Amino acid sequence: MPLEVIGTGFGRTGTLSLKLALEQLGFGRCYHMIEVSQNPAHAALWSAAHAGESIDWDALYAGYRATVDWPSAEFWWQLADHYPSAKVIHTERPSQAWFKSASSTIFRTMTRGAPPGTPPAFAEQLEMARKLILQGRFGGRLDDEAHAVAIYEAHNARVKREIPAARLLVHEPGQGWAPLCKFLGVPIPETPYPRVNTTEDFLARFSATDRN
Repeated sequence: MPLEVIGTGFGRTGTLSLKLALEQLGFGRCYHMIEVSQNPAHAALWSAAHAGESIDWDALYAGYRATVDWPSAEFWWQLADHYPSAKVIHTERPSQAWFKSASSTIFRTMTRGAPPGTPPAFAEQLEMARKLILQGRFGGRLDDEAHAVAIYEAHNARVKREIPAARLLVHEPGQGWAPLCKFLGVPIPETPYPRVNTTEDFLARFSATDRN
């Protein structure tokens, strides 16, 4: 089954909430970074993609109808070409708010690496993320706010420049169901739009991972 929705936003722009929203709206399983540890072979595939190797996207996304967050967002242009009928949702938030959130969560995790005793699947996932994001996307300079924000803003601008407006929804945290459902052509649910993976949620989850 081909992907129907491609998310292009960096992590910490509401991607996990969007994953849950898309699943609630009937778009099946939605791929997200948290799926990598649940698919043990995928970390190596993403590392291979980062190294420039050809990837069978249909096989990697088998069973999924949508994808958001890293690592998919790192290959958004290939995915948009490979799945020309898929709609594109670009999540973003104000630059300084994004950097503050990312620095407190995913950047901190990637910078310190996997602590001793980390489960192998998570350790491999983290090493893949370090290759793609820490070294690849940000050149090892996660602590340089001006540099990181410039990368983030350039990414946002490129997506909005290269994806046709009719195919693209720019979605910011707090906008809720209405623009998303209108874009996807589905009814608005009666339940509140998901709000998950706050900074506190993230840190609690990874503290639990460290203890296992």
